[in-house]
Amino acid sequence: MKAAQDPNQMEITEHLTDIRTRLLRFLAWMVVGVAASLFIAEPAAHFLARPVGGLETLASIDVTENLSVFMRIVLLGAFTLALPWGVGEILGFFAPGLTAKEKRWVWVIIPLALVLFVGGVAFAYLVMLPAALEVLLKFMGIETRPRPASYFSFITNLMFWVGIAFETPLAVMFLARFRIVRAGTLLRGWRVAIVVIAVLAAVVTPTGDPVNMAILMLPLTVLYGISIGLAALVQPRAPKPPRPPKPARRRWFGRKKTDKVDNGGIINKKE
Repeated sequence: MKAAQDPNQMEITEHLTDIRTRLLRFLAWMVVGVAASLFIAEPAAHFLARPVGGLETLASIDVTENLSVFMRIVLLGAFTLALPWGVGEILGFFAPGLTAKEKRWVWVIIPLALVLFVGGVAFAYLVMLPAALEVLLKFMGIETRPRPASYFSFITNLMFWVGIAFETPLAVMFLARFRIVRAGTLLRGWRVAIVVIAVLAAVVTPTGDPVNMAILMLPLTVLYGISIGLAALVQPRAPKPPRPPKPARRRWFGRKKTDKVDNGGIINKKE
C-alpha cells in the first residue's frame, strides 16, 4: 500500500515549474518597474548628481553616453522597485520547508537587513560622498568635470558596497547562530577587528585619505560592537553541567529506631 504523501512535499518537476512561475512573475514586475522608472529616471539623476553640484557640472564626450546613463538609471530603478516582490517570491518558494521558528527568524532578519542596507546607502550619500568629492575634484589643483558614465558608476558602486558593509551585524549574527563564531571571541579580538575595519575602509573609501577612512571606520566600529551584542543574544547556550546527586536522608518518622550506640561505642540492639 502506498503511503500518503505529505502535502508540503513536492516532486522535482513541481519544484521546477514553481521556480519558472515565480521567475516569470518577477520578470513581469521588472517590466512594470521599467515603465515606472521611465518617469522617475530624470529626477533620480538630478538627485544622484546633487553631491557633485548637479547635472550641469558633468560633461559628456560621447554621443550616446547620456542615453546609456539614462537607461542604466532606468534599469537600476526597475530592479529596486521589483526587488520586494522578488524577495517575496523567494520566501514563497522556501516557506513550505521552514519550521514556525525559522519563519519567525525570517521576519526578523529581512527588515533588519533592509534597515542596515538603507542606512549604509544613506551614510554613503550624505556623509562619505561630499567629503570624498571635495578631495577628488580638487586634487593637485586640477579642475575636474566628471563624465556622466564614470560619475554614476562611481556613486552607485560606492553606495552599494557601503550598504553591504553595513550588513556586518547580520552576517555575524548568522555565524553565531551556527556556532561558527562566539561573542566572547569577538570581544577578545577587538584589536584585530579594528585592523580589519581599517583595511576595509581603505578599500571602500575612494580617496584613501585618513579623514575619509575615519569617517567610514567610525560607523563600522559601532556596528562591530552591535554585532557582539547580537551574537551574544542568538548564540546557542552551552548545556549546564548535571548537578551531583544529593545524599540520601535518613527517615525517622514512621520508622522504628532499632539501634542504639552507648558511650563505650558498643552497639546494643533494642528489643
